[in-house]
Amino acid sequence: MSKIEKTIARQQEKISEGQFYEAHQQLRVVASRYVKQENWVAAIDILYGGALALLKAGQGGSGGDLCLYMVDVYGKGAVDVGAESKGKLLALLRAFPPEEPTKKRFVDEMMAWSVKFGEYENGDPELHHVAGTLYAEESEPYEAERHLALGTKDSPEQLARVEYEWYTQDDSHTAAQYAARAVFPFLLTGNLRSANKALLIFNSRLTSSNKSLGVQEVSSTSSDVRVFPVLPLMNFLGLLLLAIQRGGADLYRQLAKHYAVHIKEVGMWDDALAQIGELYFGIKIPKQGNPLFDMMGSMLFGGGGASPKPSTPKAKPKKVEAPPPPVDLD
Repeated sequence: MSKIEKTIARQQEKISEGQFYEAHQQLRVVASRYVKQENWVAAIDILYGGALALLKAGQGGSGGDLCLYMVDVYGKGAVDVGAESKGKLLALLRAFPPEEPTKKRFVDEMMAWSVKFGEYENGDPELHHVAGTLYAEESEPYEAERHLALGTKDSPEQLARVEYEWYTQDDSHTAAQYAARAVFPFLLTGNLRSANKALLIFNSRLTSSNKSLGVQEVSSTSSDVRVFPVLPLMNFLGLLLLAIQRGGADLYRQLAKHYAVHIKEVGMWDDALAQIGELYFGIKIPKQGNPLFDMMGSMLFGGGGASPKPSTPKAKPKKVEAPPPPVDLD
């Protein structure tokens, strides 16, 4: 047994005896010693083993503190985002007691680490998926949405389930508002395939659980569309996805105009739809500038509108999923 393994075993014994404070403090001291030596591997092993033991003993505060310390060491040691480093984080995340306040900060810190040392500018998809799934299981839909929208290919199904379960607690006519919460985030990150999958799953749950909706199936050689006679905005979402795959700006404008009254009733889709219009149909979002400020800026800075900014490092290219090829209309 190595020195590190002996240290972890001693502290695990103290934890099993209920000496949580003493174990927590000693683990911190030992880890700090290795950090000063820049022995990142040893420090991580100590913190991981101790944090896991404390979390499993129901000590969310002490265990969470060691989890945060471990992520800090990941950063100081410039640890790459890989299977081993993520595996430790996910094991700790799954071990957190329900409703432990430290958990949210731990999730945010590990996402920030994955942004800095990984290849995805919004954070590692696997970390997002697991975090979102755990939040969904703990009935925290807002946190679940935030992470599942940036997750893996399995995330659309999970997000659609979250939104549908949330919808069942609301009025029946609000279905599209919840479906949109599963569709728009994927569209806004360039992930059309996941948006389609999320809507398909939400629609399936909706129709199977509500036989009285009188849904009509409209099929062609290139697509299948479900028409909801009493839920017009569900139809809008389906047609919006078809328009993104096939149509141009004119088709999008016609679609938005046709459903304008219903969209206005929702009252919260305007910004998302404006961004979707720009991203997929090239419809520029009007600038909300102040004319007087713009004029003064022109006078003071020779037409620049603002003082020049210092140069900044070029951002990493963002990985987004390319939209599928256009569907043949014939």
